[in-house]
Amino acid sequence: MNALIERLGLTAMHRLDPELAHGLAIRTLRMGLVPAPGPVTSARLKTTLAGMELPNPVGLAAGFDKNATAIAPLSRAGFGFIEVGAATPLPQPGNPKPRLFRLTRDQAAINRFGFNNDGAEAICNRLAQRGTGVPVGLNLGANKTSDDRAADFARVMEAARNHVDFATVNVSSPNTEKLRDLQGKAALAALLEGVMDVRGATPVFLKIAPDLTEAEIADVAEVANSAGVAAIIATNTTLDRAGLRSHHAAQAGGLSGAPLFDKSTRVLARLSTLTDIPLVGVGGVGSAEQAYAKICAGAQAVQLYTALVFGGMSLVTQIVRGLDDLLAKDGFATVADAVGSKRRDWL
Repeated sequence: MNALIERLGLTAMHRLDPELAHGLAIRTLRMGLVPAPGPVTSARLKTTLAGMELPNPVGLAAGFDKNATAIAPLSRAGFGFIEVGAATPLPQPGNPKPRLFRLTRDQAAINRFGFNNDGAEAICNRLAQRGTGVPVGLNLGANKTSDDRAADFARVMEAARNHVDFATVNVSSPNTEKLRDLQGKAALAALLEGVMDVRGATPVFLKIAPDLTEAEIADVAEVANSAGVAAIIATNTTLDRAGLRSHHAAQAGGLSGAPLFDKSTRVLARLSTLTDIPLVGVGGVGSAEQAYAKICAGAQAVQLYTALVFGGMSLVTQIVRGLDDLLAKDGFATVADAVGSKRRDWL
């Protein structure tokens, strides 16, 4: 019965404007109208990421709960960890609407939100009141009108450091002009130095784009190693449109969902040969098999978001339980034992 209700709800949601449907999904969560099984775990699924104990390695990617208004229900949705944001120092409305497009035939989405959020002060106030639960991180961003975007990341880090379990430097969004320029070697090193200076004891993650060249991936690894980054999230959305079939395929913005899976996994595998920093695989995860593939390619944990648009929140527990079964089938006693076991398939 619950599956039927969820399917009917998704059908109704898909008749709405995508951004309106997203807002309604957040309100539905806050009202307690979504099943909340709590963190799904087992001896095989328990793992450690950057010093954090996770009940399972399947997390929620940033962007779903931009303003940290649904942390409590999301912590009970089956995830092993969640990431909220991105937060910028000052509130900003983001780019003009429409800015979110559902690509149903491709099981994908294109967004050009542009870091719309309530600002670091409001978001950090909510994080301070979140209570206990699975680890929660904040995605750090920069204001569109800022004269010093690198300094913006440090400002948000300083505001959030006592209220989060980790923070992610997001220089890989394609929707803020020239933001991806900060992935360059010198610029990234300077930016990370500023963030690390004010982080306190908070682990700092780095989120990178899937559209980097081999040389750029090597530069990212070198800078991350030197800076003391606790984990690298690979990857953000792509500007690539190869093979898309949906009506909105030509829309500007970052593409997420199923078409990103292969590209992001190849970047992940390549990165895993260049650094011992823990990696988080994100991009196109919509099944237990895909989550497992990311882990076998080199990820210690994975994140998803777009797949929830098409599969609903029950997809989380399906993926986690399926991942447990796959680990058991291949004889792995823990998630950590499977990390990188099939890396060569992606190189």
